[in-house]
Amino acid sequence: MKRYQLIVKGKVQGVGFRAFTQQKAAQFELSGYVMNHMDGSVEIEAQGEESTLKRFISKIQEGSPYSSVEEINTQAKEVQDNERSFSIRY
Repeated sequence: MKRYQLIVKGKVQGVGFRAFTQQKAAQFELSGYVMNHMDGSVEIEAQGEESTLKRFISKIQEGSPYSSVEEINTQAKEVQDNERSFSIRY
């Protein structure tokens, strides 16, 4: 089990990117969250099997239909043992 924090930059706010991220996380059965930052970036923390996380990150790089992902910064984080779902944070 692994957990990664992704900071996604580009045209990723106001284009359905958080809902897209939540949908992909559900598809891959990941837990974690997605939230907007004031600087226009989006933060994602996702947890699951490493091979699944790599496929998820690939889909995030592709982006939602109206988004344009320019950069993703990835950092390993501590696994949250009690986390069971993936949410949109406000």
